[in-house]
Amino acid sequence: MTCRRPRPQRHSAPSISLAPQTLRFCEAHLAAMTDLEEEWHEWGQLAVIHSGLMELSIEGQSVIAPPGFGVWIPPRARHYSYNHQPLDFGTLNLSAEWSRDMPAIPCVLELSPLVQAIMTHFRQNALAVPVEATDLHLAQVLIEQLLRCPRQQRYLPTSEDRQLAPVLRALEQQPADNRSLAQWARLVHSTERTLSRRCQRELGMSFSQWRQRLRFLHALPLLEQHISIKEIALELGYSSSSAFITMFQSLSGTTPERYRRQLGIQP
Repeated sequence: MTCRRPRPQRHSAPSISLAPQTLRFCEAHLAAMTDLEEEWHEWGQLAVIHSGLMELSIEGQSVIAPPGFGVWIPPRARHYSYNHQPLDFGTLNLSAEWSRDMPAIPCVLELSPLVQAIMTHFRQNALAVPVEATDLHLAQVLIEQLLRCPRQQRYLPTSEDRQLAPVLRALEQQPADNRSLAQWARLVHSTERTLSRRCQRELGMSFSQWRQRLRFLHALPLLEQHISIKEIALELGYSSSSAFITMFQSLSGTTPERYRRQLGIQP
């Protein structure tokens, strides 16, 4: 069945696309169902998600990233975004010179605590451009640290492998399915060991890690609704609230309740 998405609010990119002489920090909030028109620019851009789920198309490649991650858009890469839910994020716009050591292709960066702390410093102090020597030094440290961040093509990778793809598609449709890797292997006429190897080769992570990320992505929009944590846990296949909370905190660094409070959602 094909679902028609609601008509989005279409916007050209706001001040997040200001040209930097060296680097520039910008902040933005997008309402749910907001569609940013396609654009490109001479500088590189790192979009850092504070809350919500960012959905981008960069040079035809679909990219999704949750809080705690950043999406790197190289100079001159055409991109647009569509967001189902409200999104708060910041951008770090880097001149072509400052972008030269960054990845040449779009990717998702897993931001270290140090990178997030420096970004928070500029955000809380409303510093668009570092002027003081200490802030300029911090910006240079930030770039150095970004180069060390783990890179992924997608937060939730996919595969067209003939044995693995059916499993991933089934779980995307029903993330609460708790069948083990061994059970899935039998369904696709494989062995647990073979399917495990395919996960590592195709996805760059284990089957359990991939399923955790899938459930985490499904949890984010549910947490924006007035649904109890227990109900969300059961809907995602967890036998208890504590198991869901442990998963959520391990991937986001915060609890589901604190995440809700950050969004201004009352229990």
